[in-house]
Amino acid sequence: MGLLDAVDWQGKIFKAGAWCEGRGGDYPVIEPATGAELGRMGAASVEDVAEAAASAAEAQREWAALPYTARSAVLRRAGDLWGEHAEEISGWNVREVGAVPGMAGFALHVAAEECYEAASLPGRPVGELLATEQPRLSMAKRVPAGVVTVISPFNVPTILGIRSVAPALALGNAVLLKPDPRTAVTGGTVMSRVFEEAGLPPGVLQMLPGGADVGEALITDPHVRIISFTGSTGVGRRIGELAGRHLKRAHLELGGNSALLVLEDADVEAAVNLAAWGSFFHQGQICMTTGRHLVADAIYDDFVAALAEKAGHLPVGNPATEQVALGPIIDRGQRDKIHAVVTSSVQQGATLAAGGTYEDLFYRPTVLAGVSLEAAAFADEIFGPVAPVTRIRSVEEAVRLATASEYGLSLGIVTKDVMHGLAVADQIPTGIVHINDQTVNDEAVAPFGGVKASGTGSRFGGAAANVEAFTETRWITMRGEPATYPF
Repeated sequence: MGLLDAVDWQGKIFKAGAWCEGRGGDYPVIEPATGAELGRMGAASVEDVAEAAASAAEAQREWAALPYTARSAVLRRAGDLWGEHAEEISGWNVREVGAVPGMAGFALHVAAEECYEAASLPGRPVGELLATEQPRLSMAKRVPAGVVTVISPFNVPTILGIRSVAPALALGNAVLLKPDPRTAVTGGTVMSRVFEEAGLPPGVLQMLPGGADVGEALITDPHVRIISFTGSTGVGRRIGELAGRHLKRAHLELGGNSALLVLEDADVEAAVNLAAWGSFFHQGQICMTTGRHLVADAIYDDFVAALAEKAGHLPVGNPATEQVALGPIIDRGQRDKIHAVVTSSVQQGATLAAGGTYEDLFYRPTVLAGVSLEAAAFADEIFGPVAPVTRIRSVEEAVRLATASEYGLSLGIVTKDVMHGLAVADQIPTGIVHINDQTVNDEAVAPFGGVKASGTGSRFGGAAANVEAFTETRWITMRGEPATYPF
């Protein structure tokens, strides 16, 4: 039996260990490629959040008290389930999200690895002994924060949810998950079912799709101690402000406008292969997408011609029925934002070398040449399959232009001199750097996060980042006899 067939999830939320109707009603799950209704999704209300948070706080205490081996076993089993139900989960990813099968498969691989990596966390050292001048034992102990809210986006809902959900659970927390309503089956229902089947106790993970009011309630509820958010910089700023007002930690992984520097000694064919993948993979709907191609003057014309040629031959269509490189944009609103950036950049002097057209939600991979610093395509995160290319006449100019952004997520540098590439990277503030690779990379064991307007640093990936993100530090001292004081 399929993972979703085993329960009555249609039109439901997952609250306190039960699939139940949300007080916010329900709404259709829409396939972007066809506009067809794939099912119904439940919607939570503010009242649902209050009930879920209270039950999560109770469930968390029992979950954290279990032997570490019990928590590890649940995470390992969850990792196995992603593989066991790969065909079913991938099908939802392709149809609901619009991912091509390769992207759907990658998401499954990362989801399993995130669970396996998280399974190792409960058995790691939980603190350290501290020096003290008193006749006592002094220690710092890492303890679960309590209840964690995870808010994930539409674009890669499996990866961008599980990378917070899995370590937070493994470290003894309960999780309230709010997936983007547009991809809540892939980003919420599937994940809830995986952990339910893995043996996670009721109430430890709850799934509450909803609007901005539900999101605010999930941040401000007194039971919630930590918020992990992935999404746009604008929304992230508001979440950070709200969390700060309530004295809560917010881990924010936000937007990007990542640069790919193609230096003078780069091989053009290899660089174009990287550039096309970096800008067009998953329709450019990735925070790490290559948003600015800064190309050395000596190879600029050849690079633009080759990238435009490649873009012109990439097939675009329904990934559920055709073998394509690009699927649909998530919805009309996002498509129109992409097209507005393209058209305004052309009006600002950029040349349309390829693409710039669409049919329904299928946007052609687009190459913009001669993009100036003032153009919208240079300054803004596009979140679509658009490759803006700017000519650079020196390495110093490349560094200056790469740094001329409020974002600082990922950076790629293409050069035959690897050490020179690393020296260039050291001058550009970003959270991630790839030498001789494009900007879109992810591994469960690697720290992930941006600087500046791209977020609050690496709070995802790797044991150190996860422990820092989802635990609190408690100072503990012990004496053999009670201390004595002058009065």
